[in-house]
Amino acid sequence: MNLELDNIELRVLLLGIYKRADDETLTDVIKTMENSRVFSLKQGKKYLKELKTLGYIVDNNLTMIGIEKAKIIELEFKI
Repeated sequence: MNLELDNIELRVLLLGIYKRADDETLTDVIKTMENSRVFSLKQGKKYLKELKTLGYIVDNNLTMIGIEKAKIIELEFKI
């Protein structure tokens, strides 16, 4: 499975994780998204699990593949 997603919420989460502050945890990013009403906390946790399953996150950090995909998503949002 690849992150050529139709799911904008999953893409936004990956970008949020990429852009997070050094002192922010993955849960903090999900809670920020929940407060912004992007998705619920429960759904955010499911998305996080999916990103881990896809190999974009390991040990609560983005992998090189995750970073590259986040950069691509960032460019898509800038256009």
